[in-house]
Amino acid sequence: MNAIDTKKSLPLVGNSPQTGGELLGSNIDYKLFMNCIHCGLCLGSCPTYVITGDENDSPRGRIYLWRAITDGRAELSSEAQGHLNLCLECMACETACPSGVKYHHIIHSFKEDSARIGTPAPTVTPLQRWMLFNLTPFRDRMRWALLPLRFLQMLGLGPLVRLGAKLLPKSLRTMQEIVPTLRSYHNLPEFLPAIGPRRARVGLMLGCAQDAFFPQANLATALVLQHNGCDVIIPKSQVCCGALHKHAGLDKEAANLARANCIVFDKALGSLADCDAIINNAGGCGPVIKDYGSLLAGGEGPSKGDIFGKKAKDIMEFLAELGPVKPKYPLKLKATYHDACGLAHAQKIRSQPRQMLALIEGLQLLPLNESDFCCGAAGSYNITQPEMSHTLGVRKARNVLDTGADGVLSGNVGCLLQMIRHIREQKPQFWVGHPVEALAAAYTGLRPIGLRRNL
Repeated sequence: MNAIDTKKSLPLVGNSPQTGGELLGSNIDYKLFMNCIHCGLCLGSCPTYVITGDENDSPRGRIYLWRAITDGRAELSSEAQGHLNLCLECMACETACPSGVKYHHIIHSFKEDSARIGTPAPTVTPLQRWMLFNLTPFRDRMRWALLPLRFLQMLGLGPLVRLGAKLLPKSLRTMQEIVPTLRSYHNLPEFLPAIGPRRARVGLMLGCAQDAFFPQANLATALVLQHNGCDVIIPKSQVCCGALHKHAGLDKEAANLARANCIVFDKALGSLADCDAIINNAGGCGPVIKDYGSLLAGGEGPSKGDIFGKKAKDIMEFLAELGPVKPKYPLKLKATYHDACGLAHAQKIRSQPRQMLALIEGLQLLPLNESDFCCGAAGSYNITQPEMSHTLGVRKARNVLDTGADGVLSGNVGCLLQMIRHIREQKPQFWVGHPVEALAAAYTGLRPIGLRRNL
């Protein structure tokens, strides 16, 4: 095992200023460490281990390392933090694990302690951190911040903007490179009636980055739900789901956002219990939304958190359970499908998107090598770990382009941004879209935004 030598490391004192008066790892059930039998079957599924070959960058290695730190046999050194922070939290290891190890709880213990003692990802600059938590989670702020760039893109100056961005500081250049071609924002009404006989009544979460970068996906989601007989309620005062904060170990902040959403949706729907589902279309947000019950446990309104979490459904998951209405219009397209980690590994949603896409006449879905291998987006990972993110993004782009498809579909905003960024460099006209956009085209007869007409 090529792991950090814990015997030579000095332990941290539990009540030292570095630990804020609490022992590191006191936020986790120690039995979770013991579930790992160190068999190594997770290694081949872990993107960071596959790239580096370093045991410390594997799930098994990180479990061993964090356990040693919580035992006091190793210190929380910058080297140890580097290995732990490099984790994508893609949960592919949990899919591969035969022992059912809840790795995400273990790595979150580290993230939460890091936030508590003030040692968040050291690769993030203060400006980047401010933007991540004071801009990204707010839809309106994001819309205003992106307005100048949207205007320049409308004038056809997008390539010039990317060229000029090379003059920006590296921290801002990294963030700017992620921005795709921005589409028109759709100011959806608070209520959209079912088309045809009403079969369900649902709430719709718009998301933050999703609504800023891919408003067409939210419009498509609403249209698909309507065409499947759903009354759609879209609360105007909904907030960020809290996933960004949760993954950064900021559980209190995430809980505050979760609590706000419970109140907002409960009021808009009359009662959370009275709706059939609360729909989201961002695969990376879904696991946190479904865990609102745990996030709010012990605080105010845990019962609402439980109800919200149980009602939460990914759009493709919900349609498969409802029984989709057959779409009427063909969509001629050769596409491939990338399994977002938050869908495939965290929510076990794999067949449903493919089942829905199979309903579209003319759509040919081509197999993708390493379809559930992380693309390197992983929430804010492309900002906090730009080098590893870039390596994984290039790998994903190569696999996508090798299929010979004309487009790629994925059910998560981060994956879409990551693939656009890396595929754009090689094939600018290649279409990257959310599966629900293809479905909306099949229901309405309107071509997805950005998809070339000569395909």
